[in-house]
Amino acid sequence: MSVKAKISRVKRNNQKKNKLIKRGVIKKSQKKGKTPANVPQIPKNVSKEEYSAEESDHGEDMLEMIEEEDLEFLKQAITNKSYNILNRVKYSGPPVNKPKKRKLITDDERLENDYENEIDDMSGKRVKALLPIKTQKGLVYKEIVENILEKEQTEKNENPAETEDDKDSIEEEFSLQETDIDISKPISAAQLLATRSETLRQKKIHIGTLSSGLLENPEEKITNLKTLLNLMDDEIPEVFYTIRKLTIVSLLEVFKDILPDYEIKNLNPEGVKLKKDTLKLQKYEENLLAYYKKFLQKLEKFSFMLVKKKGDTRVLTEEDKKLSELSIQTLCSLLVSHPNFNYSQNIAQVIVPFLNHSRRDLRQGVKQSVITIFKEDKKQEITLKILRLVNNYLKTHTQNVNTEILEILLALNLREVNLDAEKEQNIKNKKMQAKKSRIMQLSKKEKKRKKKLEELEKEMMETRAEENRQIKQTNLTEITKIMFNIYFRILKCSENRKILSVCLEGLTKFAHCINLEYYVDMVNILNKLLHEEWLGYKEQLHCIQTIFILLSGQGEAVNIDPTRFYVNLYRDLLTTHAGRNHDNIFIVLKTLIDSLIKRRKKITNKRIINFVKRLTTLSLQLLHNGSLGCLGMVKVLMQLNRSTDILLDLDNSGGEGQYQPEIHDPEYANASNTALFETSLLSTHYHPVVRKFSRNIASGVPSTGDGSLPLEYGKLTIEQLYENYDISQMAFNPAIPVVKTVITRSRPVNKIFLSSTFSEECRIILKVKKERELFWISS
Repeated sequence: MSVKAKISRVKRNNQKKNKLIKRGVIKKSQKKGKTPANVPQIPKNVSKEEYSAEESDHGEDMLEMIEEEDLEFLKQAITNKSYNILNRVKYSGPPVNKPKKRKLITDDERLENDYENEIDDMSGKRVKALLPIKTQKGLVYKEIVENILEKEQTEKNENPAETEDDKDSIEEEFSLQETDIDISKPISAAQLLATRSETLRQKKIHIGTLSSGLLENPEEKITNLKTLLNLMDDEIPEVFYTIRKLTIVSLLEVFKDILPDYEIKNLNPEGVKLKKDTLKLQKYEENLLAYYKKFLQKLEKFSFMLVKKKGDTRVLTEEDKKLSELSIQTLCSLLVSHPNFNYSQNIAQVIVPFLNHSRRDLRQGVKQSVITIFKEDKKQEITLKILRLVNNYLKTHTQNVNTEILEILLALNLREVNLDAEKEQNIKNKKMQAKKSRIMQLSKKEKKRKKKLEELEKEMMETRAEENRQIKQTNLTEITKIMFNIYFRILKCSENRKILSVCLEGLTKFAHCINLEYYVDMVNILNKLLHEEWLGYKEQLHCIQTIFILLSGQGEAVNIDPTRFYVNLYRDLLTTHAGRNHDNIFIVLKTLIDSLIKRRKKITNKRIINFVKRLTTLSLQLLHNGSLGCLGMVKVLMQLNRSTDILLDLDNSGGEGQYQPEIHDPEYANASNTALFETSLLSTHYHPVVRKFSRNIASGVPSTGDGSLPLEYGKLTIEQLYENYDISQMAFNPAIPVVKTVITRSRPVNKIFLSSTFSEECRIILKVKKERELFWISS
């Protein structure tokens, strides 16, 4: 098992040198202050300048010894830089005597100089001259053209560990042999764990130091991000999963702290001189944006490990899955904390497909993040981007879709949306302009003055942030169109009950935003859907509720008879009970509020009476919070329509026919010929509030006096009665009092027998039984 560690080039050279000294290949250098014996000594009475002048002739006599043909060859070679030894030689005439200066060249400078010497021009090619060939006709010169870029690429492929990003340090194998552990002997698990813990501790200190320094001074320590990003590519086998997780969490907190709330735009005006501080800030923002982009790319790579395509036979380990989940959570956190920063749309594009992932916990996490974004988005810009991505995704995935991808739409706040507002405003403006043109005819001077006033008014609107409000309204309108486009496509194509249920629930919530011209088509689609056999009861309730919402408000102008929907609702009302589908009662109550209370002026007395009788029957088979909701509905209907008092009369001789509860149409069930006998059963209910409501209804729902409700119960709405007394949290409201223990005193009982013989037999039997019990106890 080996571990990679980074050491500097100087340290590596020293290690190699020490090994060679131990082998005896080279000799150890002399200590400082001692002079080797073979080095000539400078006389004390001679200066260094004179000594160097006497010893060196500067190559003046060398030129006389070189032939003219060789001299021409050397000049040409110097010009073309054909040989590395001649790269730094510049031929410019006779030599000039200059004093020599010794300059120390560091490893980095030598590396840069070698790199500059290898590159000749920007084309990436170099002409290399070969040695000339002497013939009878003279010298024959030959050259070779080398491609430097291909050569560098070959060298990189041969040595992938050495890159340009890391010139001052390289990665080497850090094996157990270099540690204190003796690999010639068996290694225990405790030693391996200790080595791993030590390596992990050092990495934690490194990550913490880099992150804290970056948070203290981001502009000066921005390069720490590069080092942290490189740590995410660390391939140490024992700890690389842990290091990646720690680095991701650290970078998340760093970016959440240093990222601005605005979008960084690359503005590089040409010919404009910027101040030093402005240039510094611009450079910092460019670096921050570049490192942030690299971080997002790495997170995207880790996230999509959970997405398998066709033909993918990878087997993910549990650590890979945890790393992918952490990456997705990090992307969601970045989008929630900085939704208006750069690359927010790219992050949304990555996380939206995970709303339809097979892992439920992953879907729920992304769903909660998107809902938080919808609630906190003030400009509605990122909301519009996410909805467009959801719409595009659902176009290609219509059947196998999870409910989370549609449940996020229920979190939208569309109360201020009116799709007809723009059309109404245009009509109003046209009428106003036509009226003005009829009344007055403006001169040219007045027209110019009017134009200036309009421009001034526009500027004033901008100062009052009126434009931002208009942009928000435009975004909300576009969001509404996309949302209904999604819902209508599902209504026409999908047969998935779960998806359809969420779709109908959304239509129920946002039905007031639908354009008036689509009301008739919408009602016809829902009516057709009600006759489908595969549709469940909950989905039927949503359909009926949506229809009654459409027919209220602006929909009152639409000429549609809702009788068939009342029949459907009345027929299946008793389907809900205290078993598995008790939660449907809340949808039933909301549907009855839209159909009976809000439309009470458009329905007959017979229909209301039959619904009141059916609701009291329904309250017998529900939990106490459902019963309270039904009794609250009955109470409101009896207060709004006094014709229901006939149900409190026990004399049925004056009615028409007999009560027939099996008839589906509430117009012909003849509930007026019966009474609310259910209230006598509900008066003995286990819940005290249900008992009070039943007595109030049996008394004719009086507001004061005998049989009236206490003020704390009388002010509660129907929804509040259902929600406040819900026992899903296992809490009984009101609290059940503790039962007091009562000690009963035994009293003598006189037994009288008609036959004395039978009395004697009983006495003998009891005596024998008692004797047997005493015998078994004693034994």
